[in-house]
Amino acid sequence: MDIARLRVLRELADRGSVTAAARALHCTPSAVSQQIKALQVEVGLNLTEAAGRGLRLTDAGRLLVARADEVFAALERAEAELDTYRSVPRGRVRLAIFPSAALMLLPGLLRRIEELPGLELDVRDIDMTPPEVPALTGDFDIVVTHRDEVADPFPTGRLEVTHLLREPLDVAVPRGHRLAGRDRVELTELAEERWIGVDVGYPVDDVLRSLAVRTGVRPRVVYRINDFRITEALVAAGQGIALLPRHTMDRSRLARLELAGIRAARHIEAVCRAGSITRPAITTVLDLMRLEAESLTAPG
Repeated sequence: MDIARLRVLRELADRGSVTAAARALHCTPSAVSQQIKALQVEVGLNLTEAAGRGLRLTDAGRLLVARADEVFAALERAEAELDTYRSVPRGRVRLAIFPSAALMLLPGLLRRIEELPGLELDVRDIDMTPPEVPALTGDFDIVVTHRDEVADPFPTGRLEVTHLLREPLDVAVPRGHRLAGRDRVELTELAEERWIGVDVGYPVDDVLRSLAVRTGVRPRVVYRINDFRITEALVAAGQGIALLPRHTMDRSRLARLELAGIRAARHIEAVCRAGSITRPAITTVLDLMRLEAESLTAPG
């Protein structure tokens, strides 16, 4: 049933004549009559009848006007609720985040969101490579991903990218390692070490390969493990060394060494489909993630 025609019928009921209804609707009396006739055809009932030189509603017409009032009241309520979504962060935001970023950002982010009633976060941890990110934005409002510092940025034609954090990657060695007492190490000093890496195509592996190109020292990768907690356990057990993110490395059982003369890092970014951040709920989650990321590097 056409909502615009229902509105015309209601104006006829409220104004009492076709001319008055036309004046209220800023159209001609002929247009009002045509809309009423079309509505009658649509419902298959006579909604008006002749009354002297004018029209009056039939019983069916009065019933439909009463129901039309309910319809328009519901539409007004819906519009009012939608206005709050346009101006207040409300509703569910779907977030995909890679595991080590979830470990680093998610606890604090969820605490911040708990302070905002009406805002919900639906989270999935997904071990993703950069080429997979654009497709993920079709299923999630925000995709938190990472890329090697020298990798090309994500294209911004159909995507909006929010930079969250540049996280250095450090060398993790066992506490009893010959270099454990050092603060910094040259990559050439690690030429004979056994490395525990990640699958090919993931940013940390990209960094290792970049280091090999820039220094001529090719790390000897003996295991490929994507779960950094497993990697930490293997390093602590003396099964190799690894390049690990600085902010989540377990310093209680590992020694951390900075790579001298080399900028080894990953960029952590939030990627959305273009235009989606006009929704206040999504903008708010992005702002809270930025605050959480800033807290990791704040002095003290």
